Amino acid sequence: MKAFLMEEFKLDKNNIPKHVAIIMDGNGRWAKKKGELRIFGHTNGVGSVREALSAAGEIGVKFLTLYAFSSENWRRPKEETSALMDLLVQSIYNELDDLNSNGVKLATIGDVEVLPKSCQIALKKAIESTKSNKKITLILALSYSSRREISLAVQKMAQKVMNGQLEYTAINEDLISSYLSTANYPDPELLIRTSGENRVSNFLMWQLAYTELYFTKILWPDFKKKNFYKAIYDYQKRERRFGKTSEQLLNNDA
Repeated sequence: MKAFLMEEFKLDKNNIPKHVAIIMDGNGRWAKKKGELRIFGHTNGVGSVREALSAAGEIGVKFLTLYAFSSENWRRPKEETSALMDLLVQSIYNELDDLNSNGVKLATIGDVEVLPKSCQIALKKAIESTKSNKKITLILALSYSSRREISLAVQKMAQKVMNGQLEYTAINEDLISSYLSTANYPDPELLIRTSGENRVSNFLMWQLAYTELYFTKILWPDFKKKNFYKAIYDYQKRERRFGKTSEQLLNNDA
């Protein structure tokens, strides 16, 4: 399957994004189309997580960040959020052996402390169990808000300035990045969003400054390996200039 997909999409092995982020959208609509409750869509979306993680690992992506639960999602009906938390715990325990056998290191970003204790315990166990794995890092964004993340970073820097531990003139882009929850990870080169929505929804807003955006109408439970590879193929067709001209890039390569 891997060789077939690589050949079908003509993927360049030398141009694989190191970090891919995904906004997994459309579970509820997928379930509604089938006359089911929203949690049915979330449950089936777990299979798409496996597909994306497997595809990413096969081609050499080193970091895969999944927007699993935003801070705004707490506004949803309690029965849905409770079911989602139960699904999270169940999925972590069910997938732990596969994570280890496939060299996946688990990490989280977001306000994990507000998750139910059962979720915190499951996450802590999985993070500890997979900490030595090196093939790919799977980062789950849980109770995550980019605006809150940036606000907290500013507060921490402001406190250090007030305490005389930091000169305000020392605050620059690199310093701000070092105060974010993603400080130990490279910025994503590619963001994928499913379900046809064309926005970033308070996700990694600082980190996405130069990220290529890929939007697809496919609902998340229908997102398979071939769809992941199609997104990578689309990414590889783009010219990433970072403010430079095409001619400058050609001269640098010469």
